[in-house]
Amino acid sequence: MASYERPTWTLKPVATNAVRVRAGTYAVLPGDTLRAIGEMAGAGSEALAIENDLTSPYTLMPGQQLRIPAGFYHRVAAGETGIGIAHAYGADWGEIITINALAQPYILRVGQRLRLPSNARAMPPGPVARAAAFRLDIDDIATGSQPALAASARPAAGAITPRQPVTTAIADPAHFAGRFEWPLNGPILARFGPLAPGKVSDGINIAAAAGTPIRATANGVVAYAGDQIGVYGGLILINHGGGWVSAYGHAGRIDVKRGQSVRMGDVIGRAGATGQVQTSQLHFQLRKNRIPVDPMKQLPPR
Repeated sequence: MASYERPTWTLKPVATNAVRVRAGTYAVLPGDTLRAIGEMAGAGSEALAIENDLTSPYTLMPGQQLRIPAGFYHRVAAGETGIGIAHAYGADWGEIITINALAQPYILRVGQRLRLPSNARAMPPGPVARAAAFRLDIDDIATGSQPALAASARPAAGAITPRQPVTTAIADPAHFAGRFEWPLNGPILARFGPLAPGKVSDGINIAAAAGTPIRATANGVVAYAGDQIGVYGGLILINHGGGWVSAYGHAGRIDVKRGQSVRMGDVIGRAGATGQVQTSQLHFQLRKNRIPVDPMKQLPPR
């Protein structure tokens, strides 16, 4: 029987407050700031910066004409997650990342006006769904489960052995160590790429007896540990910095918590047959800047 922490991040209810903003222009007045203009226009400073090709420190000049981009904008509240907001509007989180030019580590700001896809609509009111009810994939969890922070707040650094899962946003590791090691040894059951017509594997599956230690492929911080993606059962995600994330699925036991720092070779769990598999094995993925890459090309030859 699988043994692991229950959800290590809290799905905060999302108040669907999005408003539609019409396209327009604004003439900058003395003392104006980009954030104040964005709040007044309803589109937010991030969207104004993108629309007007502005870069930090966003210096404005009196009389400067700013274009106000039309769109459907949600105001982010404390603790809301990207995937929670996407679910509340029936939208695709990956599309939200693209249209808002969000970047690693995908931490939203409290008060930020998040632009939603044009077909987004507030979902009917009702009980808050458990995360298991989402149609989630690994990219959703890796990029959309960070709780929003206040503008002055800083994400938590990885703790060596946290007693409790870290429930706030987690900072990226300072750097990537530059190499990976095998998470466990065993025959390859499925390789990266096409498996059958209409089926593609984003990683490799390695056969392993139940209880075989699963080891961290490189130094990093645990970004997720739980079972919210049913197909993978017990799942661990580790952020290694530099845009690299590793994923370990079908774990029968998880021995780490969200926000915990790990080093290459640390035991993070045990192999099992959780999720949609019948035999004990490990599903292992490597992702670079959200794109799955073939682990066999990154791991040492054996």
